[in-house]
Amino acid sequence: MEENYNPAQIEQKWQQRWGTTSHYKVDICKDKEKYYVLEMFPYPSGRIHMGHVRNYSIGDIVARFKRLQGFNVLHPMGWDAFGMPAENAAIEHGIHPAKWTTENIANMRKQLKRMGLSYDWEREFATCDADYYRWEQLMFLQMFERGLAYKKSSVVNWCESCQTVLANEQVDDERCWRCNTEVSDKELDQWFFKITDYAEELLEDTYKLPGWPESVLAMQRNWIGRSTGCEIIFKTEDDAHSIPVFTTRQDTLFGATFMSLAPEHPLALKLTTPEHKAEVESFIAKVKKQDKKNRTSEDFEKEGVFTGTYCINPASWCKMPVFLANFVLMDYGTGAVMAVPTHDQRDFDFARKYDLPLVMVVSPEGEELKVEEMTEAWTAPGIMVNSGQFNGLDNESAKEQIADYLAEQGIGIKSINYRLRDWGVSRQRYWGTPIPIVYCDTCGPVPVKAEDLPVVLPTDVEFKGEGGSPLAQHAAFHQTTCPACGAPARRETDTFDTFVESSWYFARYACPDYTGGPLDTAAADYWLPVDQYIGGVEHAVMHLLYARFFTKVMRDLGLLNVDEPFTNLLTQGMVCKETYSCAEHGWLYPEEVDTGKCTKCGTEAVRGRTEKMSKSKKNVVDPDLLISTYGADTARLFSLFAAPPEKDLEWNDQSVEGCYRFLNRVWRAVYEHKGVFTQPVEGDEGKDARALRRKTHQTITKVTADIEGSFHFNTAIAAIMELVNSIYALKDTSSCQGAIREALETAVRLLAPFVPHICEELWSNMGHTVSLETAGWPVPQPALMQEEEKLIVVQINGKVRARVTVPASATNAQIEEQALAEEQVKRFCADKTIRKVIVVPGKLVNVVVA
Repeated sequence: MEENYNPAQIEQKWQQRWGTTSHYKVDICKDKEKYYVLEMFPYPSGRIHMGHVRNYSIGDIVARFKRLQGFNVLHPMGWDAFGMPAENAAIEHGIHPAKWTTENIANMRKQLKRMGLSYDWEREFATCDADYYRWEQLMFLQMFERGLAYKKSSVVNWCESCQTVLANEQVDDERCWRCNTEVSDKELDQWFFKITDYAEELLEDTYKLPGWPESVLAMQRNWIGRSTGCEIIFKTEDDAHSIPVFTTRQDTLFGATFMSLAPEHPLALKLTTPEHKAEVESFIAKVKKQDKKNRTSEDFEKEGVFTGTYCINPASWCKMPVFLANFVLMDYGTGAVMAVPTHDQRDFDFARKYDLPLVMVVSPEGEELKVEEMTEAWTAPGIMVNSGQFNGLDNESAKEQIADYLAEQGIGIKSINYRLRDWGVSRQRYWGTPIPIVYCDTCGPVPVKAEDLPVVLPTDVEFKGEGGSPLAQHAAFHQTTCPACGAPARRETDTFDTFVESSWYFARYACPDYTGGPLDTAAADYWLPVDQYIGGVEHAVMHLLYARFFTKVMRDLGLLNVDEPFTNLLTQGMVCKETYSCAEHGWLYPEEVDTGKCTKCGTEAVRGRTEKMSKSKKNVVDPDLLISTYGADTARLFSLFAAPPEKDLEWNDQSVEGCYRFLNRVWRAVYEHKGVFTQPVEGDEGKDARALRRKTHQTITKVTADIEGSFHFNTAIAAIMELVNSIYALKDTSSCQGAIREALETAVRLLAPFVPHICEELWSNMGHTVSLETAGWPVPQPALMQEEEKLIVVQINGKVRARVTVPASATNAQIEEQALAEEQVKRFCADKTIRKVIVVPGKLVNVVVA
């Protein structure tokens, strides 16, 4: 055994051994319980960052831990390879997206292998492989056949920079989630997935996922947005148009005095009379430029414009002017709101501004509110007034009766509404999965025949940097024949949203080489669902919701037999870096500060905020440099020790050095005690040996609980550090040889999921001829964990005056006797009368004196 720890040499040795033997290849084994752990697969951007290091280290610990526990572990890796960055690179640098992607995958694969991650690389695939997306195209055809995929004209979110459509979930504060360009509305024919057909199941099943963070489930529930109420039909005064309205407050119907439409509503211009047309068109143009989130905020100014048209309240038969209002959105309900100013604050503000009538219909019990004296809307429960036959009812009871009345009159029905909208999956981009539809002038949209799949994305395309998809100019691709009649036809040139590929990749890992369909049902039944999924919380209402939807669709297509994709979900925090500031140069990073001063000008640097590591902020730490300097094991250890996985990790050079020093201490401990590994563990009977064995088995219990129960890797590592410190603290090691052997072997076994290279090397140096993984996870012996002595606090009249050590088996009487015999206790009790002695077993003695 070498005296000094050499991470570069050790890690290269074990990575080569794992690779040449396909050490982590896994197959179905009915005799073993399966465990499927998966981290969200990466986009092949070219290089991994510290966020990758942390994310994949977390997953690797879980995988290695479960293997040591005897599970049959599936831990795969692949590439979310389609997307706009590849196209942008093609335009900017003149390199084809396929070449750019392939080269990046090769580079990142090398980096991941250098981390010692225990992936089954034989299951690797990229979503840009035709062998992968052909099955995605087949599922689309099956969804199309069932009405779950359809095309319609709609106003969509349009990113001018990316020249493509964005789903609602991909718009953040009215900006593109990828390039941060302001998003505008545009009307286009688009393909949609009917995710709304699964809205209720998606919502209800969030209550069946106890292994998910409640914050993620709450975000999904809010995004799905279930509301129970009524859909009511309001006819225009001339009976030419019907305006459907969804409301949860049908009890206030008699108080509706005007109608508010979203400016995007399809009836907005149809209901506008000629004399109001110019004003309405100007208002619509103005609202289009307003942020949707701002439009619905309480402090945003409520504005509207009268269309010149009236509709009729179907309960009171009063005329209601129809307005367009900036606070009404088409994204929720029907895009029309029956305005009840006495019982909704926004309507109240709007009515006061435009001098519209107010009618009180829900009044506080025992009190009469006068509308002319109201300063705000009454939104609390109350008694029905001015509501015909419903007067005198409490408003909650009236809701049900009014709903029944509307149904009887044929002017409304009970309804459930969802905030969730169907998923728009068309993208006007090249680097994506082609949508397998052909357009025929005679037959209309026709699906490509299953036997003709895949529709392969052509590689001989030209990128001009003018935006849009080059497929539209690629005659060999878009000119084809109709699968139904054989006539000349046009192929669809839109491609799928890349979230489609990531919505089912986890299932394909169960059978990546299967050629009979998207999934081998037997393999899917064995491996799915994923037992532990790991990734960022930013995917709560995009990838994670889409994956749940796709799983239910695949179930209904007969491809698998689970309802949910991921049993447990861990959302890890970000990797951040602290900043400093100086008066002259502003914000600084730690490497720009030396001994508290700015290295540029020498003035004092004050510690400031922490920021997420990102290329744009130029504050990244290169994992390759970190691994070259300290080794992959140190990089892994730091990313897991510095903070709990669900919290943000703050980069700290000193903490990295500390992790490296600890691994050196472990190495040195094994080297200095290399003679103990021929000694039997049993037989040491001295007090120090018993104490060390006790610490060893207590550590096993602590580390197991921290990994298995809560993923508190940082406290697990701290416990192992304490065990190593206990070995170094021994003054006389001659009588503890077996105990030291047990402690060192245990420390290495417990560290193995965290730092596998050094642990395999040390295990080998201890004389073991087979992999550490064959030893399994250590099991504590309860009998050895029992404390021999206990420290008892002695109080006199409630104040701590002494501490005594007693045998763990001591009775209360023996504890009392030893406490009173303590010299400090005698001194404090001198010349006083002991009135009472209270013994709290195993903890304290309180002596009451007077």
